[in-house]
Amino acid sequence: MTILLALALGSAIGILLGLLGGGGSILAVPGLVYGLRMPLAHAVPMSLLVVGIAALFGSIGRIRSHQVQWRVAAVFAATGLPAAFAGSAVNRLLPPALTLGGFAVLMVVSGLRMLSESERAGAACRTEAGAVDWRRCVSRAVPIGLGVGFLTGLFGVGGGFLIIPALVLMLGLDMVTAIGTSLVIVVANSASGLLAYLGDLSLDWRLATAFTAAAIIGSLAAGRFGATVDTHRLRTWFAYLVFAVAAFVLAKVLFLH
Repeated sequence: MTILLALALGSAIGILLGLLGGGGSILAVPGLVYGLRMPLAHAVPMSLLVVGIAALFGSIGRIRSHQVQWRVAAVFAATGLPAAFAGSAVNRLLPPALTLGGFAVLMVVSGLRMLSESERAGAACRTEAGAVDWRRCVSRAVPIGLGVGFLTGLFGVGGGFLIIPALVLMLGLDMVTAIGTSLVIVVANSASGLLAYLGDLSLDWRLATAFTAAAIIGSLAAGRFGATVDTHRLRTWFAYLVFAVAAFVLAKVLFLH
């Protein structure tokens, strides 16, 4: 039964990553903690492992289609590495109940962002030729990269639900390029966060393998059939699912923990 739950959860995370460029990781930690009965100290690094590998496979098709803005991804990766280490250090200092409560709040913010997400690209950082003007945009990209990296280390999330709105609304990337770039950034952030946990990493590798394999298959399938899916409607329904899971996590922390 545990393996079946891991396969189902991994598939869902991979599919959402492949279709939306992020968001699936927001379900990974609560799924591992409450669905698979895994201690939070093990759930966070496993989430980073699975999300990072799934995003890597999901990004392959988008890289081949030239849907990645590499300089943007590089800035996020460079700022996310030290921030992920800082987030992991804070995670070790906090009691699990407080961390899960904070994670539930993050889920609510994520759901609200999904519901309000605009498809229109901002113009603050764009040139007339459609490229990114880095002299104006680095000051915007660096603090966002630091914030997302910190959340990656603290909660074990890839941060795609924050990255995509930032890329579209603040840096002016179109939605297609933002999703591809987000997947590359999620890979880098997840690797940074996992690296921060390597010193005391302890995982059930049989479970991790099943979880990861399902996420890879889901991500590849989503990349293959993503063009036929109404991502706006999917994002809306997924936001409501996130709200429901956040309410469950808060109830467990406040009343049943």
